[in-house]
Amino acid sequence: MKLSLSPCNLTDYLTKQLACFYPDKNEVHNALSLIMPRCMERLTTCFSSIHKKYYYESDEAFFNHLHADHYAMFLYIVANEAYLQHIQPLAEKAFLLNKALHGIDAFYAISLPEIFLFVHPIGTVLGNAHYKNYFVVYQNVTVGSDLQGVYPSFGYASVLYSKSSVIGECLFGDNVCVGAHSFVRNKQIPDNSIVVGNYPHDIVKFNKRNNRQDFFS
Repeated sequence: MKLSLSPCNLTDYLTKQLACFYPDKNEVHNALSLIMPRCMERLTTCFSSIHKKYYYESDEAFFNHLHADHYAMFLYIVANEAYLQHIQPLAEKAFLLNKALHGIDAFYAISLPEIFLFVHPIGTVLGNAHYKNYFVVYQNVTVGSDLQGVYPSFGYASVLYSKSSVIGECLFGDNVCVGAHSFVRNKQIPDNSIVVGNYPHDIVKFNKRNNRQDFFS
């Protein structure tokens, strides 16, 4: 994968950002250096599957640290990898930096799939749902639990368009879209569907498109 900064320079760059935003005594450079190889491996797996403008150059995956969507995805991976390796200060700071820079609340403990895509995700909140590969999320999206703490479960190639909300015990099949401004709650959605409208009057239609092919190689 092509990089706008080498892993070493990217480590230094992020270290300086974290020190600027969170100038406490918890130095994270060594921890970040430790997990960076795994973060780059995860980033390469993800970006190599995305077939959208700005994600490849000369048929090779490309990561640009100055592209906001790229960097938001990278920061989620850093935060999550730090959490998985029990490096709590780094997990917390990377999560908070992502929230500060990009306005996305993708908590470090949630398990996004190997292959996912953020599309200018300002104002998006992703809760502790079950996500599968080829997950796409746009701006101002909310994924959350009901009052009983039950979260949605998404199938392969789910796309959540702007200002949509998926709440509670929702079970999505594969190749499902949630239309812009739609609200889905406690509902099963079959494969190859589009959901539009607002609970309890939302409507399920047939999805004739292939979500995976629209966004991924």
